[in-house]
Parts: sequence; structure tokens; C-alpha cells
Amino acid sequence: MSELKRELHPKPDHATEGDSSVKSTDGADVETDDGDIDEIVAGSIPGRKRRRKKKRKRRLTLAVLPTLLTLGNAVCGLAAISIAMSVNLEWELENQLLVAGILIFAGMLFDALDGSAARMTGQESQFGAELDSLCDAITFGTAPAVIVWQYSEGIGLPRKVTWAIGALFTLCVLIRLARFNVETTEDDPHDGFEGLPSPAAAGTIAAFVIAMPELTAYTTETTSETGKQLAEQFLLGSQIFVAVLTLTLAYLMVSRFQYPHVFQQLLRGRRAPHQIGQALFVLIGAFLLHWLALPIAFCYYAFASPIKTLFQRWRHRGNVETTPNAK
Repeated sequence: MSELKRELHPKPDHATEGDSSVKSTDGADVETDDGDIDEIVAGSIPGRKRRRKKKRKRRLTLAVLPTLLTLGNAVCGLAAISIAMSVNLEWELENQLLVAGILIFAGMLFDALDGSAARMTGQESQFGAELDSLCDAITFGTAPAVIVWQYSEGIGLPRKVTWAIGALFTLCVLIRLARFNVETTEDDPHDGFEGLPSPAAAGTIAAFVIAMPELTAYTTETTSETGKQLAEQFLLGSQIFVAVLTLTLAYLMVSRFQYPHVFQQLLRGRRAPHQIGQALFVLIGAFLLHWLALPIAFCYYAFASPIKTLFQRWRHRGNVETTPNAK
């Protein structure tokens, strides 16, 4: 009998452990289940009505701050979907996708804070983990797919193909989240991930749509005809690239490549000198490249680990093949 059943149906004082029989009015043993003991005992006493014991309801206590942060993530995702698909806003498509991309980044901020808030306040729970996954499915699964559908509009690909790409991305996010919930234990240090995290995959797509208005401006503000043509070709190429990139990100999410937990590493301990140099390099690059900084940074995070792992495997295989057999 499970622990929950023992709590709901405690044995009477006169019944010994392991004995599921009770005495009837004539002294005979009556075999019964533990849940029926109260009814038989009540029925064996003359003049006493049978009464089924009410089950105790388990009270669910919500951790207010982590739950609000998690729900904030879902609100950002829903807003991103609404704005990306809206036909009533008097905005250009690139501006709608810009706002939707910013909302995905806002959802990433909420997603990073809710887990940290739950751990710091000691309010981690299975309810919070499940709610977090449901909200992630909206913000990092559905919203990026809608953005890809809108962003890839008019690039020459059939609508069915772009729809299938977005749907596949969402399905891989769901698989990624379900696998993470099953494989992550309570004592997990949260130092890294197996497979590309869904917020990073969604952020990579959002980074490109955030850069879209600046790229579009080059097609209208450039005085040189050659410059305009190059900007238009680059814009078209970026739309095709995002469609292919979405497929690649979908695969990386369900892969077994190891990725670091950047947010946790930033919160822990002192930084090594080479890490400080890398941070300065990123800041200088962001200042010089402007709209290209985010796409480059997210693509580096998404592809650096797989490339490094594949190179190490190739190098190890080459060393094994060139090493002579020991006699």
C-alpha cells in the first residue's frame, strides 16, 4: 500500500500492522481492504450508520515570487505571439518582429530569475518545475515558430515548408523540456545542459529579427545603387538563413552536446583573467557591430560546443588510427 494510501486510510488502533482483518459482531474474522475497515467497523455496531471516511485534500502552497516570475515569462511569450501575428497594428512587419523578439528576451530574463529566486528562498517544488516548463513551451517554443513563419514570408519557400520548419522547432522544444524534467534530479548543480537550452535557441532566432530593422534601413537609406542591391540580397539571404538555422537549432536541442549554464557561472565566484578579456572583447564587438552583435553572440553559444566536441572526436579518432598496435 502506498504512503499516500496509508495517510488517507489509517488503520484502527485495534488492528495490528500487516493484518487487514477485523472482527465482526459474531467474532469471525472478516478479510477486507484497508480502505473498507471503517465501513465494516461502523456496520458491525448496532444503530450506527455507515459513513464513508472523507479523503483529506492535499493543500498546495504557492511560492509567490518564483511563481509570479514564471508567469511573467508566459505573458511575454503570449504578447510576442500576439504582436507578431497582429494585422491591426499600423507597424511595418520588421517593427512587429522587433518587438516580438524583445519580448522573447524579456521572457528569458524572467526564466533566469524564477529558478534562482526559488533556490535562494528555498521554495523549489515540483509544481514550480512543471509550471516553468509550460511557460517555456509558450515563450521559447510557440513564439519563435510564429516569428519564423512571419519572417520567412515571401522568400520563395512554399508556405507548407516554412510551417513545417516552425512546427518541428516547437516539437523539439517540447521534447527538450520533457527530457530535462525527467533527467534533472533535485541535487543537480545546474552548471550545464545536455542539449541546447530552449531559451538560447529562441534567443538566436529573436536576435536575427531584432537586427532586421537596421538591415532593412540599408536598403532605403543607402545612396549607392550597388549598396542597395547588396543590402537587399543580404536581407533575402538572412531570411533563408533563419529558416535553415531554425532546423539546425531544433536538432541541437534534442542532441546530447554539452552546453554551459552562462547565468549560473556569472553569479558564482571570481572571474579568471582570460574570462575578463573575453567579456571586454564582447563589449567592444557589440559597440562596433551594433545590430550584428546579438546574432553573432547567440550563434557562437549555439555552435561552439558542438564544433568543439566534433573536432575532439575527430582528433581522438585520428590518434587511435595512427597509433601502432602494442605487442
